[in-house]
Amino acid sequence: MQFRLRLSREAQTVLAELGTSDPKKQKKVLKTLGLMEVNLRHPGLKTHKYSSLQGPNGEEVFEAYVENRTPGAYRVFWCYGPSTEEITILAITSHP
Repeated sequence: MQFRLRLSREAQTVLAELGTSDPKKQKKVLKTLGLMEVNLRHPGLKTHKYSSLQGPNGEEVFEAYVENRTPGAYRVFWCYGPSTEEITILAITSHP
């Protein structure tokens, strides 16, 4: 199933800031978002449920990897919806 992505304001801001502060990282994030549109089960995404967060309306939140085994590796947090063929990107952030 193919999904249309909706980015929260926070995610849009982070993506735009990466364009000026770290274009290589922005390119990696854009690649991850592209994979998410066509295959959420792509092995490189390592997508899994993130149990300590909930979406804006109590939805389950999932995490996808932008990078792995990198200090400050970036992650994308997302949930399904609001419509059946959409996913909402809640946050794009570095992992402690």
